[in-house]
Amino acid sequence: MLTTPMHKKRRVCVIGAGTAGLCALKNSLQQGFEAVAYERGTEIGGTWVFSEEMPKSEYDEVHSSMYKGLRTNLPKEVMGYPDFPYDSAIEESFINAEQVLEFLRAYADHFKLHSHIKLQHEVIRVRPRLNDWEVYIWDHNANTCEPYYFDFVYVCNGHYTEPDIPDIEGMQIYEGQQLHSHLYRKPDNFKDKNVLVLGAGPSGMDIANHIRTVANHVYLSHHLKTAPNTTFMGNVTQKPDVERFTKDGAIFKDGSSETFEHVVYCTGYVYTFPCLSTDVGIQVIDNFVQPLWKHCVNINNPTMAFIGLPFHVLPTHTFDLQVRFTLKYYSGELELPTREEMIAELEEEQGERWNCGFYNRKKAHQMAERQFEYYNQLATTSGIERIKPVMLNIMKECKQKYIYNLDTYRQQCFKIIDDEHFTNTKL
Repeated sequence: MLTTPMHKKRRVCVIGAGTAGLCALKNSLQQGFEAVAYERGTEIGGTWVFSEEMPKSEYDEVHSSMYKGLRTNLPKEVMGYPDFPYDSAIEESFINAEQVLEFLRAYADHFKLHSHIKLQHEVIRVRPRLNDWEVYIWDHNANTCEPYYFDFVYVCNGHYTEPDIPDIEGMQIYEGQQLHSHLYRKPDNFKDKNVLVLGAGPSGMDIANHIRTVANHVYLSHHLKTAPNTTFMGNVTQKPDVERFTKDGAIFKDGSSETFEHVVYCTGYVYTFPCLSTDVGIQVIDNFVQPLWKHCVNINNPTMAFIGLPFHVLPTHTFDLQVRFTLKYYSGELELPTREEMIAELEEEQGERWNCGFYNRKKAHQMAERQFEYYNQLATTSGIERIKPVMLNIMKECKQKYIYNLDTYRQQCFKIIDDEHFTNTKL
């Protein structure tokens, strides 16, 4: 049966009004589409909105993961949008969450997005029909749930909502307090306590550094091959992975043991899309969202795109690049490859990852050193403007320093000179 040609489709649904959703909305509108973004929160900004809200029951879901005192681990010079950078008058490069939120509000103001955003409107279900998408929206204000119909769907719901908590022997018998970083807000609750922090990624290092200012002692458990510098923290001791918990502490994989009153799991998040019906054609196994072409286009239903799955990337620029990439096809300027071609490319890319020793589904969307190749692939394939080399050069300069040089890292101040060059001085 014939379907509407892609270039004649006009209606775009954007799920979420955070950094990715705002970008998808803005670019869709500029392309001439009829676009609307649905945000279940009371304001735009997604993960950058701070809230002290805690779950009221085991079934209650808290959206925000933001904690007090957070400063970005990337400089603002690489966190803006290509056509809307941060104000260069802000002296610091590593800004606080409130400044990021103000920036996103300014972006929405500048591009007149507010009239196209529905706050406190939650997407409950998305399912494909013969020629479009049926999207059920719950209006929290009116307490009504109604279906709407769209030609394209951008999934921009973020992935900092569902905690990924490891299954470690003895967790059930441990009598202290256990908390995932998703619900960490401020260090006050740890005053004069011994605390175990699991994970030495960006959040683990940062939260350990916050907690140690009030705690009696902090144990930082991780399996990094190179130990980060914690000498400046004083009361922080690094430990290997936990072998098993005891009633009042843990035994670690080197045979040592410690006692503590609190555990904070800085162990990442689960990619989850609860509003998508099974016939959307997407499955998620250990954070591997598949099958996707170029980490964003739903191969089984190509008029749906996921924005923001890759990690260890330039987040805002990646979102913008993915949206502009997909719009080249949604506007009819370019024709998508066949399903068979997209599947073959996906299998080839994943095969390369596994052959490089990355046979771990949780790393299926990890970019790191691959990010620059990924950016160029999107730009070259669709004929869109590449990310400016200066952004990539700054990223290379920042490489993992937010873990290994945390004591001095945020004292750096970057200034972009031109499309390729920058300066880096200390505040």
